[in-house]
Parts: sequence; C-alpha cells; structure tokens
Amino acid sequence: MLANAARNALANSRPTFRFRGCLHLKKVANANKRRRASTATIPASVDDRSIIPLFDQPETSGPWASTSSTGLFGHPFLTTPAAFTALAHSTLRRAQLLTERILQARRSREELLKVVKNLDRLSDLLCGVIDLAELVRNASPSTQWVKTAEEVYEELCEFMNVLNTHVGLYEVLDVVLSDPEIVKSLSREAHQTALIFWRDFEKSGIRLPPEQRKQVVSLSTEIIVLGRQFLHEAASPRPPATITASELSDLKDKGMGVRLQLQARFTQRDLHVYPGSLQAQMIMRSAPSDEPRRKLYIAANSSTPEQISVLENLLKARAKLAQLVGKESYAHMALADKMAKSPENVNHFLDALLAHTRPYARNALHTLSLRKQAHLGLSTQPIIQAWDRDYYCPPEAPVPPVSLPPLTLGTVFMALSRLFKHLYGVTFRPADVAHGETWHTDVRKLEVVDEETGVMGWIYADLFARRGKASGAAHYTVRCSRRTDDDNEAGDLHLPGLELTESEKQLLQLSKDFEARGRGAIRGHEGVYQLPVVVLLCDFARPTVQRGATVLEWHEVLTLFHEMGHAMHSMIGRTEYQNVSGTRCATDFVELPSILMEHFLTSPAVLSLFDQNSTSSVLQTGNNHEDACHYIDTHYQILLAILDQAYHSPAVLEDKFDSTATFARLQNSRGLIPYVPGTSYQTQFGHLFGYGATYYSYLFDRAIASRVWRRVFSQNPLDRGNGERYKAEILHFGGGKDPWAMVSALLASPELEYGDAGAMREVGKWKIEDEAGMSSRH
Repeated sequence: MLANAARNALANSRPTFRFRGCLHLKKVANANKRRRASTATIPASVDDRSIIPLFDQPETSGPWASTSSTGLFGHPFLTTPAAFTALAHSTLRRAQLLTERILQARRSREELLKVVKNLDRLSDLLCGVIDLAELVRNASPSTQWVKTAEEVYEELCEFMNVLNTHVGLYEVLDVVLSDPEIVKSLSREAHQTALIFWRDFEKSGIRLPPEQRKQVVSLSTEIIVLGRQFLHEAASPRPPATITASELSDLKDKGMGVRLQLQARFTQRDLHVYPGSLQAQMIMRSAPSDEPRRKLYIAANSSTPEQISVLENLLKARAKLAQLVGKESYAHMALADKMAKSPENVNHFLDALLAHTRPYARNALHTLSLRKQAHLGLSTQPIIQAWDRDYYCPPEAPVPPVSLPPLTLGTVFMALSRLFKHLYGVTFRPADVAHGETWHTDVRKLEVVDEETGVMGWIYADLFARRGKASGAAHYTVRCSRRTDDDNEAGDLHLPGLELTESEKQLLQLSKDFEARGRGAIRGHEGVYQLPVVVLLCDFARPTVQRGATVLEWHEVLTLFHEMGHAMHSMIGRTEYQNVSGTRCATDFVELPSILMEHFLTSPAVLSLFDQNSTSSVLQTGNNHEDACHYIDTHYQILLAILDQAYHSPAVLEDKFDSTATFARLQNSRGLIPYVPGTSYQTQFGHLFGYGATYYSYLFDRAIASRVWRRVFSQNPLDRGNGERYKAEILHFGGGKDPWAMVSALLASPELEYGDAGAMREVGKWKIEDEAGMSSRH
C-alpha cells in the first residue's frame, strides 16, 4: 500500500489543490558527492548476493556504515529539529516569492510560457519538506523530531490552504489554458499537469463568490475534523461481550479454553471478553457452540449513537461540499479525475464484478453450510450466519505455490534485485550510510542502478518493528523525479520592487541547498533530473545474534513484493513534472504495479531466484490449495465498495438517510450472509474517510493486474522483452498519460482506450481470483 489507514487520513487532511501532490541521500562525503549525483558513468556490476548481509546481519554497523557524518538524507545542515524548522521557514519564503512570480506572469509572454513549470516547481518545493515531515512523524524515535515535524507540516499546509483558493493563481492559469498558441506549445505531460492544477482549483470552488468560497473552506475544515474523529472512533476498542463458563465448555482449543473456564470459576463471574483480543479470536475460531460467537460478533460490530452520528455528519458535510461546487454528489466530485470518471461507471464495474463473483462465492458458502450441517448433525443445510465464518472457514496462512526453504529478508531483497534485472535491467546495490543520514540505525540504504543509465534513485528501507513507529507497511515518496535544468530560479528573485537583505538571502540558501541535492544527468535523457528517493516502512522482526537473520512468513514476502511494486513505479516513472511522477497518478490506477508484483510470486521461475547459488534452479510444487472463503471475502469486499458509493450519493442529504438501514438493506438484498440486527459495522469501516467514494479502486486494480499477468507475463515472467514493454507502456509515464490509454496499449485492447461505461463493465468481467491467498494490501 502507499499508506496505512492513518496515513490515508493524513493525505485527505491536506488541501485539495495539487500542491498536495505530496505522497506521503546519498552519502554526502564531498569527495564523491559529484560522482554519485552524475549518472553518466555506469557503475560496475556487483554480486547480487552482497545484498543479503545488508539485511540479515544483526549488528547495527557493517561494511555499509560510513565513518563520515551528515544530516538527514545526506543534507549536511539537517542535523537537529531546529534546523528542520529553519528549512521550513526558508521553504516558505521561497514559495512566497515563487507565488508572486506566477501572479505577475501576465507581464510577459515568456513568463506565461513558464507558468505550468513554475506551478509544478512550487508544488515540488512544498512537497519536498511536507513529505519529509510526514515520514519523520511516522518513523522517528525522537519525540522532539516528531514534534518539530508536526509543526513544520502544519505551517506549510497552512500556506497551501491559501494557495488552494487563490483566485489570482487560478486566473493566471486560466490565461495560459485559454491561449491556443501556449497550449499548443505544451508537451502532453505539461498539458496533463496543467489540467491537474485546473481540476483541483475547480474542486476548491474557485469560481464561487467570496462568501461561498468561505463556506468551502469551512466545510473542508469540518470534514477534516470529523474524519479524524471518525478514524479515532473506528480504532477504539468495543465494549466486551459477556460469556459464561458453560458456553466455553466444548472449546477446541483446550489450553485456552481451560484457562478461561478456570478464570470464570475462580472469580465466580461471567467472563468479559473484548472484541479483537486473543481470547475473542480463539473463541470465534474454536467455540463449537454458536452462542459465544454470536455475542462476540455483535459486540465487535456494535456502535454508539454518537459514533454513527459522527460518520453521518461526515458524509453529509461531503455531500454539501460537493453541491456547493456544483456537483451532484461527493462521488461525482471525487471521481471526475479518476479512471472511473463517474459513480455510474463505478457501479457498472461493481455490478459486473459481483455477477461474475457470486457463483463462486455461493459455491464456497455451500461448502461452509455442509460443514455446519455435519457439525450439528442436521438433516438439512443450515443458514451460515455472520458469526459462523471464522469457525467453519478458519484462517490459514498463505503458502507459496512451491516448496521453499526459509526465506530471510536479505534473500528476498536479492530475489527482487534479480527479478528487476531480468525485467528492466535494474538492480539494487548496497549503499553507504553516513552517521546522521537516517533516523534510526535499523535503516538500510540501496542504490537503484540501471545497466545503461546508472543510478536511478535511492531506497531507504526501515523494515523492523520498534516502539513508537507506525505499524503496517507503507511506501513514502520523499522526493519525486522531475527535470530541473530549465527551472530558471533566478527569475524568482527579479520581481519588481524586490530587494532582499543579506539575512534573507542566507535564509533562502537553506532551501536551495536542500532542493539541489540528488540531481544529475541521465544517459539517454536530455537535461538534468531530480532523482527519486523513497522509503519503505515495515514492521518485521529484527534480526538478533541469538535468533540470526529475520525469516519472513509468506504473507510478509507478499507484502514486501507489493511495496516494492510502488517503489519501482517511483523509480521508473521518469517525468519532467513531479506532479505526475511515479505513483502520483489516479487513485484507481496506483495499485496496479504493486498488485501485479504479487502475481510474480505465483511463478516457480520467479521463486527460483530465491536460491542464493543459482538463478535457474527447479523447484517442486508444494501443497498449495485454494481457500474456500476467499470468494466469500471478495464478494463482501465488493459489497463494501457498493456501500461506499451509496454513502457518497445524493441520498445522504435526504431527511430519512440512515447509514445502518442502508447497510442492512444492501446486505440483505445483495449479500450472501444475512445482516445481524443491532450491528453497525460501518463505523469501523475506516476506508470511508481515506478512500471516500474510491474504495472500489483496489478491486479494480486487482482485476487489471490479473489480466496483465495472464496476457503479458504468466507464460514467461522473466522475459526482458515483456518487462521492457510493461515499463514503456505503464511505469514510464507515472500519471502523465491517461491510464486507460496505457492499459489499452499494453493489453492490445482498443475497446478500453476511452474508459467509458463499456470499458468499466469489461474490467468487471475479468477474473481477479488468480492471487488466491494474497492478503488485501492497500
């Protein structure tokens, strides 16, 4: 995923203007700084097995640790929180000057021709610091660094809020896009970037009278506050269920069952079991009697009236905002710049997908019913209730399709490097880390090296769990690719009446030095580029001297491949404008590269790359089987996507709108398992905030990724020609080209090119079950 739930919330708390393109360094020894920044010289190839000790040695120091000192990400001055604050002030002042330059662009045609470039520069200038702040506050173990990062984030986002509804900026862009000659002079990528800015201005109600624009700002603020409250409530523990000792007398798990029964007898009281606890999970999976499972299900899915009210107020505020800016619903507003284009098209996709999935899900439900019938000794098949799912279809850890030895973290990175070498001619190389360059000694650094052009960028891997670090897995873009040799920064300082003092010039220099690092010429590309930097955050077990290297479970290998799909999208998405670089693309397109990476783990040829001594060993097929509940879970995920659309439709503003009743009607009319009266799961559906009206995206990209895998890679997943084709048609453009045109060209499917209702229905018919056993990473 690009972000965990908290990070998705943060992304949505940013301003809506494209300056929020932010998504959530290299060794600075002066002797070799220039050599590393320039990629004209192709580095010598290295043994890919050298990656293994980088991640598998439990020591915090090693051959990759440098004796030199620097600041965060190789910026020499960024050594203290106070320096971070100074950087924010410097960035803010430069952003103000650049904003003024754009506002004065109508004074010359030459400046009008630079408006799109300068808007993108302004976005990059702010995002470079905001993205760093977002990473620091999620990863740094230092409370002072985290506090400063939060202050920096708030200060720069406050300025971005001003830009969101800046009529002057909008009017200048309007002049540019209204001039046929200027538009004709723009490259496709530049025009796409200009349209992104335009659409985001429109979403902010820029055309509205001043009073209504104030209402837009007020509603946007209300949505942020309600959204954060909703997420807090969604993550809050639910009240316990009261379970009697007799209800646990026949537990399959005798160890835990005996302990719970003894606890009840010793205290002479009923047990209070909290939903989500280990005891609750054990009861849901192991209690033959359905009564304790029923109680726990209801407790886990209950809500207070206040929690329901928070969600419904959030949905209504979104609906009012959409109507204020002239849209029929929030879904219409949110989807206008997505692949789906409209809620009608989303429903075409979901209806087709539901029709395709329902027969498989019904067969799976029939299997569960037979299990329940046999268990209860009934003469007829019983109805499967919501609390039966885990008992009759207990969760099983996903397993690889072939027999594999234990996979250490270093071995998995070696296999990834080998895979990318086969597909793209790209490998990983361990890189030195200077003291102070990273926020924790756990962090390892990789250079991403292209066999023809040299260093493409850097990956910082912070992979081990620790107290205070954000949980889960996430990909952070700390710096995007963009072209920099045509920035014309000098023009920012030559504004009429502008006179800078020496202290102001020194202040501006901080931001300039920060922005200037990591630039270089790229063989085969005209100009100088800003090279991308990404960070991968995971929470794997740390290697120790006693236990040795970290051995990953199969679901953790899947997670790492998924996140590396995002990372390579960031690396290969080489664009001139940062607003369309790599993963900065449509929400319903961004998960395609990461989900596709999971498919590669279904291939024995790819799994052979895990062998340290060979890249072509033959592996035997393991005992892989299909999880019967996989189809049931997919069916339920489709229902949640339909619910997301209903919650962001015009019906939200009706007097009788009831989120629980809406959920119950959907579950009973289109679901497989009956709705349980008294429950209201919607208050725990956190994606309603982070993925409002776009929750369908993961299912959508799963369908496309499955088709790409079957049509392009499945027969020969290590073929360089297929890899280059995929890179050229999909990864290279980032968000700088219509995703439908990209997918259509890759699959040779002209019927998809225009992304209309027919295209959405077509994708809905595609099989998405090839990755059975893969977890749902967002």
